[in-house]
Amino acid sequence: MVNLTYSTNRILPTAEELPSSDEKPVDNQLQNDIPNLLLSLLALIWANRDDWYFGVDMGVYYHPDEPAIVPDGFLAIGVKRDTGEKGRLSYLRWAENNIMPILSLEVVSETYNSEYEKKFEDYQNLGILYYAIYNPLIGRKGRFKNRQKLEVYRLIEEKYELLPSENNRVWLPEIALALGYENGEHIGWYREWLYWYDASGNRYLTANERAINAEAIATQERLIANQERLAKQEAEAIALQERLIANQERLAKQEAEAIALQERLAKQAAEEKNQRLAERLRALGINPDEI
Repeated sequence: MVNLTYSTNRILPTAEELPSSDEKPVDNQLQNDIPNLLLSLLALIWANRDDWYFGVDMGVYYHPDEPAIVPDGFLAIGVKRDTGEKGRLSYLRWAENNIMPILSLEVVSETYNSEYEKKFEDYQNLGILYYAIYNPLIGRKGRFKNRQKLEVYRLIEEKYELLPSENNRVWLPEIALALGYENGEHIGWYREWLYWYDASGNRYLTANERAINAEAIATQERLIANQERLAKQEAEAIALQERLIANQERLAKQEAEAIALQERLAKQAAEEKNQRLAERLRALGINPDEI
């Protein structure tokens, strides 16, 4: 392990006095895009937390007399996420309550940069709990034929041990997240990306995916509302039609009753007329039954 002790009876350098990186440009954009995607996801997942920081291509100074290490990405827990308007120029352990990053991430370079050897040893010797290596070149270069696309190591008794993966994901209990990979679209580019996952293996969505899902849900809700409104209108139309039929049946019944009443009245009037005629004939001495 590297000796991380230093004298505090001295003026320690500030971030303004130290280089913010090793000034070596990345040799492919994935070395920036992948860590930045993980950072943007954490900003959503841990939106209500202010005890973490994820740096991208930033110098990490572990000792005031030593040069910085510069991972493609790193995560520190227990530090302030917001350090003011200017933010961090670099990560100084002595300015971060002596907290070292819990995770370092390297994306294997097109021009190999000893991610499996020197950087492996550096992070191990510095006591960084997790070291993740993502290799997008697997299958393209023969030298990596015995490597996994994503390898996550955990420090156990001061030595890195490769953690098992399940469905291309590795669970990191200290941060209650899994790191894994799958195909997806980010910044208009469809390819394989690294993502964070929950304990059930569900991938955390990007802001764009959340917006698309929200719009899809809103559209579905509008369609359901329209269907419900049409169903209600249809039910109201059927109820109206049933009321009209009931009214027609009632009117038909009333008409039939009126006709029957009219017939009874006509029959009654005819009988009364015949009765009056018979009475007149009897008054004249004529028996109507004999006529």
